[in-house]
Parts: sequence; structure tokens; C-alpha cells
Amino acid sequence: MDLSLKPPRQEPVAVAIDGVDLSLGTGRARVHILKQVSLQISAGEAVGLIGPSGSGKSTLLMVMAGLERPDAGRVRIAGKELGGLDEDALARFRGRTMGIVFQSFHLIPTMTALENVAVPLELAGRSDALARARLELESVGLGDRFGHYPAQLSGGEQQRVALARALAPMPALLIADEPTGNLDDTTGKEIMDLLFAKRAEHKSTLVLVTHDPDLVKRCSRVVHMRSGRIDETAAAPAAAARSR
Repeated sequence: MDLSLKPPRQEPVAVAIDGVDLSLGTGRARVHILKQVSLQISAGEAVGLIGPSGSGKSTLLMVMAGLERPDAGRVRIAGKELGGLDEDALARFRGRTMGIVFQSFHLIPTMTALENVAVPLELAGRSDALARARLELESVGLGDRFGHYPAQLSGGEQQRVALARALAPMPALLIADEPTGNLDDTTGKEIMDLLFAKRAEHKSTLVLVTHDPDLVKRCSRVVHMRSGRIDETAAAPAAAARSR
């Protein structure tokens, strides 16, 4: 058998969005945010969403995460149709399947770093929540910060806690919304390196919104959005260069 004639192996689909429409607000303040958006992302891809402010990038991430319900269209994550899940089932599925990193950290101020990372694991019923949280904090360089509260941590340390929290369940899909947006250049690069290293270690699919050209170059594909629509999708510059 001539193996050279075999078609390339197709990776399973991690994200499938088909004809999604979403408007937010009421009455005259209602705004049409997403307009017939369709996008497919294969397992293991690192996809950068870019575009002008207000183009719908962050809203599309929230739809992927099930944090916003579309008015029309279908959203499937790891083969599961999100529209068929009630809020409790959706929260359980999100806890098992997705990790989310926000620009503004979203840590619980009255909980320590260890507790912040352990909470989603405990909610998912993991008996090893604290042990797993310790391991993940150590892996992002915060083994000496278990008992510190968010106010006692620098911005970079808070984002490391947020990243540890997102990665602790070993999610199939990692979603990041401007993960370096609130950090200085040096700290942002450290978080960027950590994000991609951990994503490779966990073999997660990564979808991130960013305005950082260096982050875009590290993605395997870039998706341009404009006025609530997919404007263009192509290999990221660095990925294209590697393929030549």
C-alpha cells in the first residue's frame, strides 16, 4: 500500500459555529453584535481573533463559552450542542471542557490564590481540587503565593493565578480575551510565553482575542472580524512563513 497517497489526517472539530446572530440591549439601545457568523476550529489549533474595537470579537468568545446565548444559529463545542443545554448543564459542561482567561483577571478578592484556582474544581466535584490547584499554581511559578489574596499580588501574578484556574481542569478548549491587555510589555511577554507553553503541554485548542501583533504571530490561524462578521481567515504570518 502506497502510504503517500493517503489523505492527511483530519483533526476533530473543537468549535463549530454556524449562522450565529446575536443582539444585545433593549428597545432603541438594542445593537446587532454578531451577524451570521460561521467559524470552524479544529482540535489543537491556536486561533487569534483580531479586528477593530466593537467588531464582535469578545462577544464571539462569550458565545463559544456559553456565557451569551445567540438569538439564532448553532454552537457546538467538542461535539456538544450548547443550545440544547440548560444553565446548570451548560455550567457543568463549561467546567469540564473550557478554561477562560479574561483581561481583568476576575479573581474573587476574598479568596486566596489557592482557593481561586480550587473553586471551579470543587464545583465540578473534584475530590483532589486543592492538590490539583497547588500543582497548577506551582507550574505557573506561584508555589510561594498559595495564601496570598489578589490585592497582595501584582498584575502579572494575578494573571498567572487566572491562567492556573483556567488550566487546572485540563480543558479541551482554552479561551483568552486580551490576556496581556492590562500588563506592561515585559510582564505581558512572560504571560504570553506561559500561555502558549501551557497550551502545548495540555494539548488544548486555543482561541484568543488580541491586539498584540506578537501574539498573533504565534497563532496557527488568524480570523479577522469587522462589524459583527467574519471578514477574513488565514494562516497567521509566522505560521505561513513556516509552511513555505
